[in-house]
Amino acid sequence: MTRSHFFLLFLHKTINRMEEYIVSARKYRPLNFDSVVGQRALTTTLKNAIASGKLAHAYLFCGPRGVGKTTCARIFAKAINCLSPRDGGDACGECESCVAFDQQRSMNIHELDAASNNSVEDIRELTKQVQIPPQIGKYKVFIIDEVHMLSASAFNAFLKTLEEPPSYVIFILATTEKHKILPTILSRCQVYDFQRMTTQLTVDHLMYVAKKEGYTAEPEALSLIAEKADGGMRDALSIFDQMVSFTGGNITYEQVAKNLNVLSTEYYFQLVDYFLEGNVQSSLLLLNEVLNKGFDGGNFINGMASHLRNLLVSQDEVTLPLLEMSDKMRGKYQEQAKRCKPKFLYQAIKLCNDCDQTYRTSRNKRLQVEICLIQAAQITDEDVPGAGLCPAKILKPIFKKQAAASQTTACSPAVATKPATVPAQAPVAAPQIPKANTTDSKVILRKVSFKHFGNKTAAKTDEGSQETPADTMNVQKPLEENSMMEAWHAYVNRLPREQMAIAQRIRMLQPAIEDSSTIGITVNNPQIINELNDLKADLEGFLRMSLQNNAIHLSFHLSEEKDVQRSYSKQELLVELEKMNPSLTSLIKELELEFD
Repeated sequence: MTRSHFFLLFLHKTINRMEEYIVSARKYRPLNFDSVVGQRALTTTLKNAIASGKLAHAYLFCGPRGVGKTTCARIFAKAINCLSPRDGGDACGECESCVAFDQQRSMNIHELDAASNNSVEDIRELTKQVQIPPQIGKYKVFIIDEVHMLSASAFNAFLKTLEEPPSYVIFILATTEKHKILPTILSRCQVYDFQRMTTQLTVDHLMYVAKKEGYTAEPEALSLIAEKADGGMRDALSIFDQMVSFTGGNITYEQVAKNLNVLSTEYYFQLVDYFLEGNVQSSLLLLNEVLNKGFDGGNFINGMASHLRNLLVSQDEVTLPLLEMSDKMRGKYQEQAKRCKPKFLYQAIKLCNDCDQTYRTSRNKRLQVEICLIQAAQITDEDVPGAGLCPAKILKPIFKKQAAASQTTACSPAVATKPATVPAQAPVAAPQIPKANTTDSKVILRKVSFKHFGNKTAAKTDEGSQETPADTMNVQKPLEENSMMEAWHAYVNRLPREQMAIAQRIRMLQPAIEDSSTIGITVNNPQIINELNDLKADLEGFLRMSLQNNAIHLSFHLSEEKDVQRSYSKQELLVELEKMNPSLTSLIKELELEFD
């Protein structure tokens, strides 16, 4: 055999193999009601209707894509035309009607794709076929797929036929968008809502297909395929075929995650461990690794939120069934959930949700994700009050060791050395330290925290001891314009969201220093003065503490109304000029002047 003959023989065998190959979605398409996956209640209802002979003239099958709507319609149409149906409502598969249906030559079952045949002329052609009775079997079945794609005029043309069809006609309508169907159509049909496939049902069916085909597959890999399919069995089988081609029949979790460009859950498990340890540096490095692999920051945050949700669900045996995944992965979530407090999970989920809302509109998207990770890593840190609640809270320094080292280098005192011998001098009297604690004419106050800024609020030091209220301290630092304006805006920024309106009005005011202890504010509306009087005690207390001057008091003034200059028309202006100069009237008459 020559090389050319060998090549032609090899090519012929390859072409035959390609022709014989059928995708899994078609090869394992259900042929009877019992083989339909995930729609047990619905198929039981249809079987009972066939067995009892109680058939409606119109059915509407609606639900997500790839859940078996058209498949059930074909099985149903085949079963009601079967000449010798089996007990329970299934078709025999051997009579002339069943054989004709299997060979796609049945004249009693017609399929119409409304996506491409949605005009009035198409519906009129259908109504003509309705008038022809079936040649074999009892019923003539019309399956209209994607019926929501029919135009409004086509729907109206179809209404009469759908309402009063001949006794031998049954319509089966299928759609993925039930809300687009006219109410007049819905009222004439029996509506069957198909459920989306659960992850476990999809995994079980994919495992069955893998065993039938002789492939090996990890349950975690099939679970990832099921999650990617999002409840559609047809999509899951299509992805399954793709993974078989990629892996050569040995489907593993790592290969599926790589091919589908899905971020492995190991990253999320590791990131939560960093959060629990308060390890901000490692969290940021992990984010950098994820972004360098080409993953989007928004998808990463969404995946993080889903992971935290799964951890929250895993903390209770009652909610554990909500995890649609393999037993191995479910056990892994349970193990990490035991080390997480509910409060930590609540706050971390809220952080991810807030980050997701601001991510799309943010100009620096990476920074948004990094801030979210920093706050999440500080939730468990008790040294940071309210850490992780919102971006406005205080964040603890991230790089502790480096910061401490630089601070030691910059601020540590010089090493004491042995003093050199100097000649004896006359003793010098120690300088008298003034009672006031001053340094370079600046008064040093201990760090205090206030619940309110009012005069009656007592301050507490960091050590928790009670200090003298600010009003009783004998401090009176001269007022300065810049420091006064900074303190003014600082008070406005600390007002709560409920007082946002008054905060904006206060921000627009221009306070002025009237004397050494008086700050005057001029407004043009008495209502603003009333609002300022309500905040006067808090505002004065804040300014006294910020400006270190306990004699400060506020003075509110109402601006005087200025005369508004009136705009005159030409005739009104002429009248005013004549009043000012009466001789102008006689001049106009002598010269016979006219003003338009």
